[in-house]
Amino acid sequence: MVAFLPSRPGRLADVPAFTRAVGGAESNTACALAAAGHRVRWISRVGADGFGDHLVAAVAAYGVDVSGVRRDPHRPTGVYFRTAADRAGAAHEVVYHRAGSAASAMSPRNVPYEEAAAGRVLHLTGITPALSPGCRDLVAALTARRPGRPLVSFDLNHRPALWPGPATARRVLLPLARGADLVFAGEDEAADALGLHGPDAVRQALPEPEVLVVKAGAAGATAFAREAGTGRDARVRVPAQRVDVVSYAGAGDAFAAGYLDAALRGLPLAARLAHGHRAAAAVLAVPGDLAPPPGPAAPVPVPGAVPVPASATGPAPGPGGRAGGGGADCGRLRPGPRRPHTGPDDDEEVRTR
Repeated sequence: MVAFLPSRPGRLADVPAFTRAVGGAESNTACALAAAGHRVRWISRVGADGFGDHLVAAVAAYGVDVSGVRRDPHRPTGVYFRTAADRAGAAHEVVYHRAGSAASAMSPRNVPYEEAAAGRVLHLTGITPALSPGCRDLVAALTARRPGRPLVSFDLNHRPALWPGPATARRVLLPLARGADLVFAGEDEAADALGLHGPDAVRQALPEPEVLVVKAGAAGATAFAREAGTGRDARVRVPAQRVDVVSYAGAGDAFAAGYLDAALRGLPLAARLAHGHRAAAAVLAVPGDLAPPPGPAAPVPVPGAVPVPASATGPAPGPGGRAGGGGADCGRLRPGPRRPHTGPDDDEEVRTR
């Protein structure tokens, strides 16, 4: 999706000009992971128009493999306009032009499962199923537990403007999240979309994912990770970094990319959260959705990390257990420094839809 960023703060009615940029949660995460040195493939659909040309070229410039992006001659590339205010605040405005877009035409019929699930990680978000019934069916198929699937990462990414109401969002998003191995959810969006308040309530409603990360903005993030053999949760809380905020857009996508970057490099849970915070802080300090990565993820001490002992009442393993380890757009990842592709059979680490 192409984003139009305001030239100055204020209401959309008062902003005189906008700057074109890459937008969209899945492509943001894909770009950030590629910039961090991973191999990433983005799967999506864009229109056969100038906006589609720009989007594909801009994402590819970050090092993302865009061979999975299809051009639709009958539907336009989606665009949106937003203000500079915090998405959670009353002053925030966003206008989507996504109805009937090329991406909204995605479905299991034109995104083969084998193509989306060929990486080590498949990263999805809750934006895609809001676009159309076909998109909803696609994400349901990709989150269905089956043998040999990649690690499925799911970012809740609730966007109220894309749903008829919170009841519909809850009915769709909750089972999709339950099908994932790794889930990211903001406390605010969990409350708005799922009616769940606080990390413990979110974990009680989502016992199936092996790892659940609940973000609380400037207050930090809490992760629940199921311990092998016990079914109990290890719980870690890591505070966020202080930052002078320029724009909140894209920070959640950057956090997911930072966490996945550290996870692919085999770092412990607290370090994954800390690197997610560093990646989010970099984006909070710029007006757009993307920023240069904060540097390599490394197993350094995490100031302020608070481990909480596993509870005897921790959730049991979900049905099907862990099936393996991959958006609206799909992407694939591989850990380690970026190196040239050597052919179509070269492994990927992350795919984003």
